Amino acid sequence: MVSRRTLLSVTAGMALGTLASIPTAEAATITAAAAKTKPVPRTLAVARAVRKGSLRVQETSFELTHLGVAWQGLRPHVRVRTAAGWAQWRAVDGCSGGRDGRADPGGNALLVVPGTVGYEVSVAGAGSAEITELNTVDGPAIQQAAAVARVMPLPDGTTCAVPYLSRAAWGADESKRFRSGDEYWPAEYFPVQTLTVHHTAGVNNDPDPAATVRAIYHFQAITNDWGDIGYHVIIDEAGRAYEGRWSGPDAVPVFGTTLGTDGRPQMSVGAHVLGYNVGNISVCLLGNYTSRLPTSAAMSSLNAILAGLARVSRLNVLGTTSYVNPVNSNAKTVRTLSGHRNWTATECPGDTFYPQLPALRSSVARRVIVPAEHPRWPSLRPPRPRP
Repeated sequence: MVSRRTLLSVTAGMALGTLASIPTAEAATITAAAAKTKPVPRTLAVARAVRKGSLRVQETSFELTHLGVAWQGLRPHVRVRTAAGWAQWRAVDGCSGGRDGRADPGGNALLVVPGTVGYEVSVAGAGSAEITELNTVDGPAIQQAAAVARVMPLPDGTTCAVPYLSRAAWGADESKRFRSGDEYWPAEYFPVQTLTVHHTAGVNNDPDPAATVRAIYHFQAITNDWGDIGYHVIIDEAGRAYEGRWSGPDAVPVFGTTLGTDGRPQMSVGAHVLGYNVGNISVCLLGNYTSRLPTSAAMSSLNAILAGLARVSRLNVLGTTSYVNPVNSNAKTVRTLSGHRNWTATECPGDTFYPQLPALRSSVARRVIVPAEHPRWPSLRPPRPRP
């Protein structure tokens, strides 16, 4: 089923590494000191539908930075036209997710296509596709945003020493989360059970990662009709971390402000593994790691962030979890730190990167330092990995 009105909407390295724990007040001071304002561009968007066959747009109404493709049936093929002429046809590829309780949305992919002024999409058989033309760079400014912070804050005063962009810093237009004045997908909070790593299957060497995060946000919130971005944290190739799914009005991403009965912080539910989102935190790498590895900067930040999330959630990243979704009763036994393909049939997080997950687990486990004096941390230090 494909139906979408035409939209014109408004939206808005440094050394990386170790996990740090500092007082909450000091963390807030560090973040506030780094917060300078800068303009946020509007997001220009037009949606079109393709049913059986192809759609050729010789001239777009504005130059595109991104092209979103959501499809049912066989994977579509796309080619784009820039000032240099038509590029070669390519099959689209992406990381598909979905909100729990919704029907399977089919495939979806976001292409980074700077300078595109025309395109053609071909769908095979009885397939259909929904196309979203996006420019997240050239619209006039509509508001101010925070600057990149030195650390990513987490509960209990824990921070990850990575460059961090809050939703305001990367230019999230929070009005996209509302329909007719009401929040379309209000945050729901549950205890953390697992961590899942993704890649976007997009372009490597992205010229403007923040623009791509804004494009993902529009594509998932509006085109996919989720009401927000589905990932909790996104990491670009320079190692910068971006706040994803809205988790509340405080400065801490991923988690709400209320502790569970066991004293652990509770996460805001995302939309990255259909049917298995509750209790499942997602960290997504920008880029395609099917035939290459992530950059060292991205891996350093991924290690630090996963260690921070594991620490505050009290997870043993070397262990196995008997996951149960408390909302729909879906159950699966997985490694506590998994890749997307451990949950469902997908190539995510890439054929080259996925075999590195055992080493990633060991690396993250070494960073999870549990202070013995902390009253909430009895016997939580992860075991040493076996040779």
